[in-house]
Amino acid sequence: MEPLKFLDTDVGGPPEPGWHAGTVTTACWRQSSHNNRMVYLVLALDGLSAPFGQVSDYFVLEGATPRGIACSRRRLVELFHACGLSPRAGDEIRPGDLLKLKVEVKIAHEVWKGSTRMQVVAYRPARPLPVKRGREADVVTVLSMENLERHGA
Repeated sequence: MEPLKFLDTDVGGPPEPGWHAGTVTTACWRQSSHNNRMVYLVLALDGLSAPFGQVSDYFVLEGATPRGIACSRRRLVELFHACGLSPRAGDEIRPGDLLKLKVEVKIAHEVWKGSTRMQVVAYRPARPLPVKRGREADVVTVLSMENLERHGA
């Protein structure tokens, strides 16, 4: 039997802070630790593998301080905009609309219980793919329009 060895991913740290492309893999309602409704989000980060291939975020929408709720709601609207969606006052908040959409996330590092972990601090639209000529141009157009077409825009 061959001995098991540590891998680069075992001893390495999280990716550098900054912007990273990703795809929303989970977007749903959850209950916070204080039993308040929140939107829970998981993004798969492009080009990264476990244990740093995903990052989660959440938006507490009730039960917190008025300022905290306002900040969560504003961040949620920024996420929807970054995904190509345009929520309006009075629209129902539907986390499922975010599933499989592309977005870029700004990652920062935070130390929690002695270890460094990733924290999402901002969202922006995914960069369009570079334009290519010939047959590949149609594929690029389809891929760059993916978020809009998913929601009939």
